[in-house]
Amino acid sequence: MPIDLPPGHFFLPGPTEVHPDVLAAQTRPMIGHRGRDIQELLAHLQVGLKQVFSTEQPVIISTSSATGLMEAAVRNGVAGGRVLSLVNGSFSSRFSEISLACGHDTEVWAVDWGQFHDPAELDERLGEGGFDAVTISHSETSTGALQDLEAIASVTRRHEGVMLLIDSVTGVAGTEVRTDDWDLDFVLTGSQKALALPPGLAFAVASSAMLSRSSQATNKGYYFDLLPIMKSLEAHQTPSTPAISLLFALQTQLDRILAEGVEQRWARHTAMRDATIEWVEATRAEGIEVDVYAAEGHRSPTVTCISLPEGVSGPDVVAEMRKRGWVIGGGYSRLKETTIRIGHMGDHQPEKLAELLQALGEVLR
Repeated sequence: MPIDLPPGHFFLPGPTEVHPDVLAAQTRPMIGHRGRDIQELLAHLQVGLKQVFSTEQPVIISTSSATGLMEAAVRNGVAGGRVLSLVNGSFSSRFSEISLACGHDTEVWAVDWGQFHDPAELDERLGEGGFDAVTISHSETSTGALQDLEAIASVTRRHEGVMLLIDSVTGVAGTEVRTDDWDLDFVLTGSQKALALPPGLAFAVASSAMLSRSSQATNKGYYFDLLPIMKSLEAHQTPSTPAISLLFALQTQLDRILAEGVEQRWARHTAMRDATIEWVEATRAEGIEVDVYAAEGHRSPTVTCISLPEGVSGPDVVAEMRKRGWVIGGGYSRLKETTIRIGHMGDHQPEKLAELLQALGEVLR
């Protein structure tokens, strides 16, 4: 049964806790999805979204999950060549599965879960030729591993015609993403992660090279064809009916994000990651065999996956925390029994995270 939690006690790695003002914005009366009202709203939203993505390009707003825009990425970003799919966890694996489901010749480059991909090796692999695109999960939500996106993008740029397709679902708005400066081809996120919105929207930025590739791609389907999406965006419209209530919530949340400052938001998330790592190290020093699952130096500011002592069950720890009035994430997929995850993202503050970690320590002791 659902439980009512005090504010600041919901630390899932998605969906994240949503501020009451943002929830309340969804109760505003409907407006038409064609005409001046929606055009004015969408134009206003572009101002904030461009700052969140660090871009001067239009930001796509999709009434879908982020998985929908992952499919859009491979449907529009591949035109006959192979896809190199970088896999280091469950959601990067999903990207490869989407590519295969869309009929693309897909080469999976897998490293151990929680690890990262070496840009120098990427350069070698792309040098073999024949690739149209690279897929990558910037912040792997299943493990808390963070890829060096700037370095990966720099390598990809050396190989003409290779699109870099980026799932930054737990990256954007929680860690540094500089779309224009890093020359990213297609970077996407979802509403229910570091943006701290209700689920149901996804966002992306497509480079001019990506749009050129889309014009060459075939079998793109209908809903996720980027060309009509971008044409509508130019007129501050959407090709199909948008989730208007969620757009009202987005408007309110963007105002809140910009009041904090995008770079300040990145810094707050980094501080929460560092505090969680310090807690893990201190707890281990007490003799409790916990550890951060992701590789050192490649740990996401938005989600930390924690390995548990032998014989301690992840679902049991999650259940005990819930009894104490805290919601955290269980381990994902193959890590269900042996790990837990803390989603320190969105509007969470370091002070409340410290309370959660204290309660977690009591459970583990």
